[in-house]
Amino acid sequence: MPPTIAHDTEATIKEAQRYYEAIGKDNVMIKIPGTEAGLPAVEATIAAGINVNVTLLFSVESYVNCAWAYIHGLEARVAEGKDVSKLSSVASFFLSRIDNMIDAQLDEKIKVADLPEVQAKLVALKGKVAIANAKIAYQKYKEIVSGDRWKALAEKNANVQRLLWASTSTKNPAYSDVMYVDELVGQDTVNTLPPQTIDACADHCDVADRVESNLDEAYQTIESLKDPDINIDLDRVMADLLTEGIDKFVQPFQSLMDSLEEKVKSSSLFRSFWGTVRSSPFSPPPSNLQKPYGDSARKSAPHWPPARPHS
Repeated sequence: MPPTIAHDTEATIKEAQRYYEAIGKDNVMIKIPGTEAGLPAVEATIAAGINVNVTLLFSVESYVNCAWAYIHGLEARVAEGKDVSKLSSVASFFLSRIDNMIDAQLDEKIKVADLPEVQAKLVALKGKVAIANAKIAYQKYKEIVSGDRWKALAEKNANVQRLLWASTSTKNPAYSDVMYVDELVGQDTVNTLPPQTIDACADHCDVADRVESNLDEAYQTIESLKDPDINIDLDRVMADLLTEGIDKFVQPFQSLMDSLEEKVKSSSLFRSFWGTVRSSPFSPPPSNLQKPYGDSARKSAPHWPPARPHS
């Protein structure tokens, strides 16, 4: 969806339907941000029978709300006697951006910490929060799919909404370049990797089911942010990341739209020129030039451009 409508529920619902109809493919997956306004749109879009990727999820709470939006959409379809077996959804849960923001705050606190033990606490948290947060989100996923409401949908052959780990390239060179891969392998999850992380993983990933490992440590990591010596407001971090995430999409989206508009204008000039060419008796275009270029079209098309007429 255009990031400019991330906070407009009705506009998102309408655009999702328009995209789905324009693309005309059952397996299209519409990306909708997990904003307060986006989640009702997720529910409505799922209820309409359209696959959804819920993106820009940072907090565990936002993931849980996203999961329930998916369930509510499926339940609405079931209530109308409609099929839910072909619908899919993922919940895109972001990782490295969390560590980047929290590490920056930790670094500032380390600079002014007087006591060595306080410094040690702060240093120990660096690069740990995102994975801990993701592991807790996965536990929430397990709670949801073990509940009666999901089981009722599973009996209708509904597909689980998989957690998708996003923003998985390691930004800090001091950390493992596959840390967001190795630690989060688990059932019903997806990991989207940029090319450099794919290469790194092919070289030295240690693949094993670890998404449920060291859970006590994960909960302790999140809890430790409330320590007076650390005092990082995780809710504020997550809210800031969501706002920043939407803002980061706005400029690239506008650049894309400007580029497409320019191409359309160029195409219009080309069509105008082409109309002039078509009117020339010396170089008539092949009659099937604007038909789909399948094999049969290529075989039947005359040589193009045509030979210049002999004087």
